[in-house]
Amino acid sequence: MNKAQFLVLFVSLLLFSCKKENDHVPRKTTGKINTISVIIDDQLWNGEIGDSIRNKFASPVIGLPQEEPLFNINQYPVKLLEGFMTDTRAIIVVKKAEENKFEIKKNQYASPQNVFHISGKTAADIIACIEKNAPKMIQIIKDSEIAESQKINSQSLIDPKVIENKFHVSLQIPSGYAYVLQKSNFLWLKKEIIGGNTSILLYQVPINTIKKGSNLITDIIKMRDSIGKLYISGKEPDTNMITEEAYAPYLFKINLDGKETFETKGTWQLNNDFMSGPFINYAIIDADYNRILVLEGFCYAPSKDKRDLMHELEAIIKSVVVVKR
Repeated sequence: MNKAQFLVLFVSLLLFSCKKENDHVPRKTTGKINTISVIIDDQLWNGEIGDSIRNKFASPVIGLPQEEPLFNINQYPVKLLEGFMTDTRAIIVVKKAEENKFEIKKNQYASPQNVFHISGKTAADIIACIEKNAPKMIQIIKDSEIAESQKINSQSLIDPKVIENKFHVSLQIPSGYAYVLQKSNFLWLKKEIIGGNTSILLYQVPINTIKKGSNLITDIIKMRDSIGKLYISGKEPDTNMITEEAYAPYLFKINLDGKETFETKGTWQLNNDFMSGPFINYAIIDADYNRILVLEGFCYAPSKDKRDLMHELEAIIKSVVVVKR
């Protein structure tokens, strides 16, 4: 074998080896935040099964002033399963089969990815499966989308020590945000966007500010309105930020960084002014520092959809880690 033949053989083996190695490396998922690919034949999609999927996964997001869907849904026939839509992070595969089945497969076609397989003997069986498993599926997809946003948000251009020194926490703040107001127990960060802005507030209050019981939501509204009166106002006098009374806020009990947390979603407005928008408020019960640590995100974007703006703020806030003493 001469040198030329040997070189050709060596390169061929090298390329074959690399290809085999790459076959085991999953493709990276692509696509916009909060988007689902639904793989289902048109006949099922245009009937009761499709209605059930739309009712669950495209229902209105709570806490927004205008209706926006929980997720954007792209539908494809089953025969097109092998293709570009398999690179999306969330895929729901629905079909009729000989058995009723619900299965979740992680990273089946790409990574990170959740593929939900739903099958049933009849349309009623499939709808029952969707109804039963939709809450779990929605939570898995939302958690994955938050994690994806946190990867995007990992590059911060502000000094994180300012937050850590004031509040003993670390927080993933993406580029574009800047400090606009700093007080001893209060921080306001803002990012300008086309047609408006998004904001993050950090502050702490005494641990007895929120008393567990029937007046929990009242205490939270009173707390955030008092902060608005102190620090956030429009250009005219008496235009401080308040919780809009026309829309009752939604309250959930969750866990953040291992701590009991109250999540409140609602609408803010400027008193005696026309400006308003959605907010999401997290009141973390932090017994280690004998305080309630509050992180809030809100936006002002009158001409834009707000779901994804609020999603980014939620992802930032949920990256919080309290630094231990």
